[in-house]
Amino acid sequence: MTSIYLKRGKDESLRRYHPWIFSGAIHHIDGKVAEGDVVDVYDAEHEYICTGHYQIGSIMVRVLTFEKRDIDESFYAERIGEALAVRRSIGLVREDNNTYRLVHGEGDFLPGLVIDIYNRTAVVQAHSVGMHVHREMIAKAIVTVFGNDVTSVFYKSETTLPFKADLGQENGFLIGGTEIDNIAIENGLKFHIDWLGGQKTGFFVDQRDNRSLIEHYAKGRRLLNMFCYTGGFSVYAMRGGAVKVDSVDASAKAVELVNQNMELNFPGDTRHAAYAQDAFAFLDKMEKSAYDLIILDPPAFAKHRDAVRAALKGYTRLNARAMEKIEKGGLLFTFSCSQAVDKDHFRAAVFTAATQAHRRVRILHQLHQPADHPINIYHPEGEYLKGLVLEVE
Repeated sequence: MTSIYLKRGKDESLRRYHPWIFSGAIHHIDGKVAEGDVVDVYDAEHEYICTGHYQIGSIMVRVLTFEKRDIDESFYAERIGEALAVRRSIGLVREDNNTYRLVHGEGDFLPGLVIDIYNRTAVVQAHSVGMHVHREMIAKAIVTVFGNDVTSVFYKSETTLPFKADLGQENGFLIGGTEIDNIAIENGLKFHIDWLGGQKTGFFVDQRDNRSLIEHYAKGRRLLNMFCYTGGFSVYAMRGGAVKVDSVDASAKAVELVNQNMELNFPGDTRHAAYAQDAFAFLDKMEKSAYDLIILDPPAFAKHRDAVRAALKGYTRLNARAMEKIEKGGLLFTFSCSQAVDKDHFRAAVFTAATQAHRRVRILHQLHQPADHPINIYHPEGEYLKGLVLEVE
């Protein structure tokens, strides 16, 4: 196995179990190495520290283990089994809930790997070349751990792998793929999962707890769900007793999907309407006080640090317009899923929006990602979803 040796003093973060090694920490590489290879890492005194996937870029090693061992199918089965045990222990694996994140990268000690479960299908997403190289082993390990509870494994990494690696990757089934029911259940509600062409793995699993909070507040309210995608918030609001629910997304395909999900759960219910429109244009034309509960859950405005400044301006503009238009005493659920935007910067953008809207605003809840999207305590960068529930006077 290829060995990587660190510069003197550059092993401190690894001694604190941080799972990344940056290029500036590397002294030299002993042996030939290709992107995606498994490498052993040693300090300046040639003492073993960890084993991980090598990649080209500022993060040159993603650490898989701090114990010297083979990275094989049994390794992945062990880690995936541990992750499943956690999901079972927190009560996510139930008859009325077969939708959850099984592996959340560094949070489950498998950096570069995401696995979501939708009924009997696992959707695998690689964010590193190393996980791409090991995709077959990972798929077999999933089936080993689940047995007949998972019969298909879909690989969806076409847009998540480093583009410079030029792997020519296409999405497709690694295991199974025939006679699949793409309807999954979340907290007793049914959803069509578009893992073939949908965003992320086909569904925004990370908003489950926040959708339940929407249901709690929905009774008797007129609700607007901006950037609705599959309409998760809208479906929960309908069950919560909202008197009116409007879903808006720029994608006509998303609007079609939210209508399908409504028909699955509330066939013929006239409380819901969906619109394929740009969010800012919709808010500009919207009448004041038309809604007393508004949800803003936009896609990531900043996918890297260079875009943070522009992203914050976008969050400010979006929230200011919603605050200007919402009914007095209304609730605004506002989110950012941009990892590059931390919670303090996001709150500052929302604060600026409140001052621009000239409204009195209270923070009722501070929201974040759910327990099946755990944060490795040694890797705080894993905290990406942030949200606020605001009461706007």
